[in-house]
Amino acid sequence: MPELPEVETVRRTLNQLIAGKTIECVTVTLPRILQKPDDPQAFAAMLEGRTFQSVERRGKFLRLVLDGVVLISHLRMEGRYGLYGKDEPVELHTHVRFSFTDGTELRYKDVRQFGTMHLFAPGDEWIAAPLNKLGLEPLDESFTLDEFTRVLARRTTKIKPLLLNQEVVVGLGNIYVDEALHAAGIHPETPASELKRKEHQKLHDAIVATLAAAVEAGGSSIKSYVNGQGEMGLFQHSLRAYGRTGEPCSECGTPIEKSVVGGRGTHVCPSCQKPPRGGGLTAVSVGAAKKRRSNAVKRRLDGVEQ
Repeated sequence: MPELPEVETVRRTLNQLIAGKTIECVTVTLPRILQKPDDPQAFAAMLEGRTFQSVERRGKFLRLVLDGVVLISHLRMEGRYGLYGKDEPVELHTHVRFSFTDGTELRYKDVRQFGTMHLFAPGDEWIAAPLNKLGLEPLDESFTLDEFTRVLARRTTKIKPLLLNQEVVVGLGNIYVDEALHAAGIHPETPASELKRKEHQKLHDAIVATLAAAVEAGGSSIKSYVNGQGEMGLFQHSLRAYGRTGEPCSECGTPIEKSVVGGRGTHVCPSCQKPPRGGGLTAVSVGAAKKRRSNAVKRRLDGVEQ
């Protein structure tokens, strides 16, 4: 967190708030956020006097374009940007302040202190870390079924960890991988190489539809996420798998189960998302799942009769 929809929402908000503003000075109080250059004075000198032209996105990274330099920013878990008046009190955990000539400030706040910032000459950002090894962009026209099939082919990795790999498809984190796999009816432990062409199509479409809907809703505010204007996202109210352990599946009524796949908490409908051959649910747990489904259906019918 944040994932692609949240970063895209921040991008759109910042584009409205700071495009055309000129930096008067930069204040850095936590130097370790700076990756390139890692010296606060050099970082400030490269930015002062420059004007923000636009705010773009690549995967989970913000790409802030100024005249003559590009700032690549990753929010990690808790990073957030906000526009303030210069005289407004500086909140705790505010680590970078971009003061503008019009009397406002763009402030970067990060409670966990995991965020990063890199500065590049325009164009150089594409050939160096952290952007040079990123995978397919799922909301771009280049994310075709053929390209998606190509990157999945011959991969024996379980599909969930593979989708979390930013060198394969960018922007997907735990929330939206669980949601897309549920929508496609694919178990997260299924090896990518075992997926058929029709499953590639279902998963491709589910990824695009899930992310597009989340962007439209302004992202998901599961923990502390807000956009550049302090507004929460709303997609958490539409989640069908993630965070719904024990609740009935919206498709079949079977309670959603939580397990660990690839070291990440994973939410699955054991009925809609059949486990791969030789793995996943045991025969006993499958029987238990069927019993729970029957009980869930019965409870719904009882509720209607009452």
